Amino acid sequence: MPKSKKQGSQQDTLPEDFDSLEEFWEFWDTHSTSDYEDFMEDVDVSIDIHTSKVYYPVAKDLLAQLQTHARQQGVSTETLINLWLREKMM
Repeated sequence: MPKSKKQGSQQDTLPEDFDSLEEFWEFWDTHSTSDYEDFMEDVDVSIDIHTSKVYYPVAKDLLAQLQTHARQQGVSTETLINLWLREKMM
């Protein structure tokens, strides 16, 4: 994709693909989606708001560790917690 100009300055080219979640996070941590609206497409999504979830409190220091570990594994914190709970229950 060619570089495009926004308000007189050049922005980085939007990658076609990312090699890893870390690369994806690093790019969007340092760039604004508003600079790339011309490259975005509308999508139709369906969200099931009737799914059942139960929430339990987690100590802040433990949550920070869980989030770090989940990011290293390339999964959400919620997914990591559920995987670990399933392992423990077996």
